[in-house]
Amino acid sequence: MAADAGDPVVLTCGDARWPRPAAGVRVTAVTARPGGEELAGALAELDGGRLVVCGTDADLNAVVLRLLRTEALAVPVGYVPSSASSVVARRWAIPVAAAAAVDVALHGVPDPVPLIRDTSGGVLVGLGVIKPVRGVAYCDDQLVLRGQASRLEVTPDPEHGLLVRVVHRRLLGRRVRMAAGRAVQLGCAPTEVLRDGVPAQTSQQWTWYRHTEDLRLVR
Repeated sequence: MAADAGDPVVLTCGDARWPRPAAGVRVTAVTARPGGEELAGALAELDGGRLVVCGTDADLNAVVLRLLRTEALAVPVGYVPSSASSVVARRWAIPVAAAAAVDVALHGVPDPVPLIRDTSGGVLVGLGVIKPVRGVAYCDDQLVLRGQASRLEVTPDPEHGLLVRVVHRRLLGRRVRMAAGRAVQLGCAPTEVLRDGVPAQTSQQWTWYRHTEDLRLVR
């Protein structure tokens, strides 16, 4: 497949820095987890090219949320992670070494991957965590939790949409229950919710589900 037409637009988020000069690449510095107004100008510069996010999973989350809200998920998105611990990079086999990540982001092929949404208006591109958790959770029609667990984790899954891991920590180790489906629904006592490392509003009801349109992630 040929690369997309148009020059790439690179967003360096927060303290992230673009690793090297590249011909035809427009680099724009934005704040960490940039908001809609800040992204509007950068996205307006797209002319059939790809958008490259240089930063953390939380930064990528903020940019993808803007694409969703502006109905621009058709834009190919490259990612140059600023942290070697990036869940997105690990989940989708994106290099964390700067030079390799840049090569993939600029020259790789967009690949549709599941985009996860939630009922509070957010998105999930890497890892969602609810901890600790006490309540009842279903993945589609499969019961995955009734009672208490140390944490519930959700990641995108290429086949089903999302993967759920319910972790029970004990003195002699831990037990993990896993399920895959299109949605996970939870009713629980108020607790901490993290979307790609960023706290979300605590809620007694929470749902993550696969969006009808995929994210075109360059891999």
